[in-house]
Amino acid sequence: MRARSMALAAIPVIQDLAVVLVVALGMAVVAYLLRQPLVIGYILAGIIIGPYTPPFSLLTHPEVLNLLAEIGIVFLLFAIGLDFPIAKLRSVGRPAIVIALTESLGTFFLGFVVALALGLPRFDSLFLGLAISVTSTVILSRILEELGVFQRDETKLVLGIAVVEDIIVVSVLAVLQSLALTGSVAVVSVGLSLALVGAFIAGTIVLGSRSIPRLVDAIARTERTDLLVIGVLAVAFGLSIVASLIGISVATGAFLAGVLVAESKSQPRANALVTPLKSLFGAIFFVSMGALMNIGLLPAYVVPISILLATAYIAKYVLVYVAARGQRLPPVAARRAASSFSALGGELALVVAKGGADVGITSPFVLPMIGTMTLVTAFLSPYIVRIGWSRFVAADRIEPTTPPEPG
Repeated sequence: MRARSMALAAIPVIQDLAVVLVVALGMAVVAYLLRQPLVIGYILAGIIIGPYTPPFSLLTHPEVLNLLAEIGIVFLLFAIGLDFPIAKLRSVGRPAIVIALTESLGTFFLGFVVALALGLPRFDSLFLGLAISVTSTVILSRILEELGVFQRDETKLVLGIAVVEDIIVVSVLAVLQSLALTGSVAVVSVGLSLALVGAFIAGTIVLGSRSIPRLVDAIARTERTDLLVIGVLAVAFGLSIVASLIGISVATGAFLAGVLVAESKSQPRANALVTPLKSLFGAIFFVSMGALMNIGLLPAYVVPISILLATAYIAKYVLVYVAARGQRLPPVAARRAASSFSALGGELALVVAKGGADVGITSPFVLPMIGTMTLVTAFLSPYIVRIGWSRFVAADRIEPTTPPEPG
């Protein structure tokens, strides 16, 4: 009798999951047919089924969707880390590091100042500033591949900048969440949070790189696919929990877990095994973000959203161009790099939004604001990047575009 009652209790959860997947599939197909990023379809699917969309919610247990979204964050960031072995991080070169630091931190600061000037609370402004500093590596890579310029020197530089930017965003998110726990942005609190995050990242890489890759390779030698899947996921979720217990974002732990597994000789196998799970839970994450957006709050924030988007586009273009010229890149290469970073938002912007909500420090309107900006930029970015690259094709005959050797 008890088993039967438990089975009946599970039916609404299965029903919710079925609704999520069916509606997500439908909207993803629509996005695909319209040649738009699938993330647009997933977010719109969440808005359709969510509790804030009239006439009623299609979900009976929205809190379950939130829990699945947490799993989605781990998969998304773990998968990103899998593409960044330590050797690749070292090879991005000085120009990429300097440009990424200038662009990411500069846009973050300007976004924070603009949001404060618009009358938004301090922590809301911090998370909004960080969200608009994000560039979608997934969308950017796909656009450049479609343009047929994936092997160009400028493309390698742009992707190197995006790699460093991802690391910066994940690290700053960890600091912001740590600050949120103290409720202060005093110099001492910021310093302690930076030290904590830095120690965690350095300690994980130094100690983990000596053990985790060997462990993964040892499991892979058993030739048991099931053991390898369990092994790499144990690393991902284990390090995520460690990060959470010391007051750092699970996203940081998951990303570093991916970096460590990427150091193993079994990285290609691990990546292939994790990809389907990332696709599933990543889709659920985007749907959940759409479902959690209270779109009824948006009309009051149309002007702030527009101003923040304009700030992000202008700041990223100017900062990347100036930093690139400062690294002695030719004007054409600098303009192409600057144009590429109009691919704002994406998965990490929504992770930032959820990070603020998880620690209870941001207002209810922050998530729908960031979600709306993600939708707008996901739609506009492919066109802006294409225009930015196509404008300067003729200039290839006039001036060289090869960046200087990384220093």
